[in-house]
Amino acid sequence: MKSYKELQKKENKDLHRLLAEYREQLRLLRFKVANNQLKDVSQMSKAKKTVARILTMLNYKEKGKK
Repeated sequence: MKSYKELQKKENKDLHRLLAEYREQLRLLRFKVANNQLKDVSQMSKAKKTVARILTMLNYKEKGKK
């Protein structure tokens, strides 16, 4: 899980790459939950929160440019 301060230091292209990685991870976790293969279900909520943090940081940086 990435912290907010770690995300502030990243460039926009790195944030977009991280966003794609975490969305893919979240997709795979959903499949594991559906097949009862995932033991630690809290991984899903951690991935969702990280996606939200990344999106928030991207929106913040874009509004800062205006």
